[in-house]
Amino acid sequence: MIHSLFMVNNAGDVFMEKHWRSVIHRSICDYFFEAQGKAATPDDVPPIISTPHHYLINIYRNQLYLVAVVMTEVPPLFVTEFLHRVMDTFEDYFTDCTESAIKDNYVIVYELLDEMLDNGFPLATESNILKELIKPPNLLRTITDTVTGKSTSVSEILPTGQLSNVPWRRTGVKYTNNEAYFDVIEEIDAIIDKSGTTVFAEIQGYIDCLIKLSGMPDLTLTFINPRLLDDVSFHPCVRFKRWESERILSFVPPDGNFRLISYHIGAQNMVAIPVYLRHTMTFKEGSSGRLDITIGPKQTMGKTVENIVVEIPFPKSVLNVTLTPSQGRCSFDPVTKVMTWDAGKMDVTKLPNIRGNINLQSGCPPPDSNPAINIKFSINQMAVSGIKVNRLDMYGEKYKPFKGVKYVTKAGKFQVRA
Repeated sequence: MIHSLFMVNNAGDVFMEKHWRSVIHRSICDYFFEAQGKAATPDDVPPIISTPHHYLINIYRNQLYLVAVVMTEVPPLFVTEFLHRVMDTFEDYFTDCTESAIKDNYVIVYELLDEMLDNGFPLATESNILKELIKPPNLLRTITDTVTGKSTSVSEILPTGQLSNVPWRRTGVKYTNNEAYFDVIEEIDAIIDKSGTTVFAEIQGYIDCLIKLSGMPDLTLTFINPRLLDDVSFHPCVRFKRWESERILSFVPPDGNFRLISYHIGAQNMVAIPVYLRHTMTFKEGSSGRLDITIGPKQTMGKTVENIVVEIPFPKSVLNVTLTPSQGRCSFDPVTKVMTWDAGKMDVTKLPNIRGNINLQSGCPPPDSNPAINIKFSINQMAVSGIKVNRLDMYGEKYKPFKGVKYVTKAGKFQVRA
C-alpha cells in the first residue's frame, strides 16, 4: 500500500525518509513542492497529489509534512488516518513531535515505522503494544546505547497482546487502584459576520480515555442524549453493532491513553456560540487606521473562558501596529503581518479589550476589505453540544464516572469577519 514516507519541514527540506518496498528517489517530492508553492497557507496544500506513476498523500501537523507515496489506488482516508496515527505515536513517545525531536531519536523513529508497517501495510498501531516492543527513550538508555553502540530499545519478547484475540490490549495488566478517566473535548469551527450573525458553525468532538483497569475489563458507556452524535468514528475496540442498535458504547479498552470516538455535529443542529466579539476596524486615507476589540461571554453560559488568543493577519500594506491591551500580551510579526494577542483568562467584571492604531505604509491606499479576526479559547467543564455521559458499567457493576469525566470546549477555526 504505502511504498515510501518522506518528512518535510516548513523550509521545504526532506530531513527523513523511509522505504518499505522499492526505494523511490526523493525527487518525487518535487510534485509536492510545486503544490506547496501554489498554496496560500500550509493547510491549503492538496492532501492528494497525482503524478504520472504515483500518488502523494500528505498531512500537515506540528509544522511538519508527512508525505506518503503509493503506486496503486488505495482509499486515501486510510492512508491519511495512518499518517495521523504515526504523528500521535511520535507525540506519545517524544512528548513534542518536532523536527528536532525526531532527529534526536532517529533510531527509535525507524524502529517504530518498521513495526507500524509491514511491507507497506499497517501492522501494530496501538501505543501500548508498541511500548512493549520498543521502549520509550530515556536518558539512561540513551547513554547505554551511545557507549555500547547497540540499541537496547527493542524488546526480544513478543507483546502479549499479539497472542490474544484482543490485539490492542496486553494481557496480565494489574493495578492497585482501578481508575478510568474520560475527557469529552469539543472544538467549534465557526464564521461570524460583522453584525454577529453566525454564517457557519460546526462541532468536531472526541472522547479521550485514560484506562487503568486490571485484567480484561468489558465496559459499557452510555450517554444521556446519544442522538446528538453524528458522523461518528470509533476505535477498533468498540462493538459497532451494539452502537447501531442501542446507541451504547461497548468495548474492551486498551491499557492507558487512547481515543475512543470522534464525532461531528453540523450546523443544522444550531451550534451555540459561547462568546461574542465587539470590534471596530477602520482604515483612513493616508497612513493610519484604528482597531478596537472587546470579547465577552454569552449570558447563558455561566462558565469561565480561558486561554483566549486573538490573531489578525493584516494586509501587506500594514507597516506596524500600536495596540494597548487591557490584559495579556500583544505582539506583531513584521514579516507575516500577523498580530497576536494572548489575553489569557476572561474576567466578566472587566472584559478583555485591545485598542490602538494601525500604521500603513506611506502612500499606500487603504485595504479593499478588513481582515478576518481569528479567536481561540477554551472552556472547562462544558460541552457546547450538550452531550453528557450517563454512566459507566463494568461486568454489570455500576460506577459513578462523573468524577472521572472532564468536559472541555475549544475554538478550532473561530473566525469573525470584520
